[in-house]
Amino acid sequence: MAAATASLALPSSLSSLRSNGAAPPRCFRLHNPSRSRVSMSVSVGSQAVVDDALFADYKPTSAFLFPGQGAQAVGMGKEAQAVPAAAELYKKANDILGFDLLDVCINGPKEKLNSTVISQPAIYVTSLAAVELLRARDGGQQIIDSVDVTCGLSLGEYTALAFAGAFSFEDGLKLVKLRGEAMQEASDAAKSAMVSIIGLDSEKVQQLCDAANQEVDLAEKVQIANYLCPGNYAVSGGLKGIEAVEAKAKSFKARMTVRLAVAGAFHTSFMEPAVSRLEAALVATQIRTPRIPVISNVDAQPHSDSETIKKILARQVTSPVQWETTVKTLLTKGLKKSYELGPGKVIAGIVKRMDKGAEIENIGA
Repeated sequence: MAAATASLALPSSLSSLRSNGAAPPRCFRLHNPSRSRVSMSVSVGSQAVVDDALFADYKPTSAFLFPGQGAQAVGMGKEAQAVPAAAELYKKANDILGFDLLDVCINGPKEKLNSTVISQPAIYVTSLAAVELLRARDGGQQIIDSVDVTCGLSLGEYTALAFAGAFSFEDGLKLVKLRGEAMQEASDAAKSAMVSIIGLDSEKVQQLCDAANQEVDLAEKVQIANYLCPGNYAVSGGLKGIEAVEAKAKSFKARMTVRLAVAGAFHTSFMEPAVSRLEAALVATQIRTPRIPVISNVDAQPHSDSETIKKILARQVTSPVQWETTVKTLLTKGLKKSYELGPGKVIAGIVKRMDKGAEIENIGA
C-alpha cells in the first residue's frame, strides 16, 4: 500500500470515438442503454454547454477503480496477450509512444519501467487491457454494463475517463505520455521527493509537515500530497523537507516511513512547470461528457462539463489527491461491489482498510 503515490478500430477493443459524437466504441458502450446517463445540454452559439452538476446525485452500486503510478511491476501485460482485443492495445500504444511498451512491461528492467515517462503509459494501457480481459470471460460484459461509477488514483483518473468514453484510447494515451514527460521535466528542475507516512491520521501528518517546514527554506517545504486512507498518507516536497519529515516521523509516533520510487514531488507546486504543457494538450483534445460519473482526484466530485474536466485535469498534478474522501463517499452512498483493474492490488488494500467488509475484485492483465 505504501507504494501507491498516491488507452485501427477493432470491434472488440478500445477505439476512437467518432468526431460526430456517434456511439462510442465497444469498450465504452453499454449493452443495456437504459443504464447510460443522458447528457442535458443547451446550445450557446456553436457550443454545447453541459450542466456540470449532471451527476451530482449519483447513486453508485458497482465501480471500476484504476491504479496510479507505483502499481507497475515487471511481467504485467503478459496475461493480456491471450486476448486479441487486449493485445491490440499494446500494438497501438507502440505507434503512439515510439517504443515497444509490451517488451518493457514484460521484461523490464525494473528501473526503466519505474521511470515516470514509461510507468504512466504502461499502467494506463495495462489497466484498459484488463477491461478487455474481463470482457472476454463469461459474464464479463454484464459486469462492464453494470458499472455506474468509475475513478482512478492520480494517473488512473485518465484511465477512468477513457473507460467512461470522455476521450478515445489514443487521445488518452497521448495525454498520459505528455503528462509523464512534463512531470519528469518538472522533477528534473528541482530536487524533490515523496514519502509515505504509515500509522498516523491526517491531522498528525499535517502537524509533522508543519514541524518539518519550520526547519527548511520556503523552496523546500512539504505538504500532504495523497490522502490515501486512514494511516497512509503521502507527503511531497523539497528533498531537505522530506528528509526532515523522515527524521521527525518517529517522534510523532509514525509506525514507519517509506520513500516512494517516483521522480519528484507530485501533486504539489513543484509540478507547476508541467501545468502549461498539460493545459495546451487538453485544449487540443476532444473531451465529451462521460457516460457515467468519473470522480475527480482534485475535489472528489463527478464532473460532466468537458471544459471543467480539462481544467480539473490540468490542476490535478499540483493538487492533493483526495482518494480517502472519494472511497468514503462511494461507500457511504451505498456502493455494493468494486473492481480494481490493472497491475497491483494497492487500491483493494485501501478499500479494505476503510471497510473490511467491502467487496472488491482484482482484474489483472
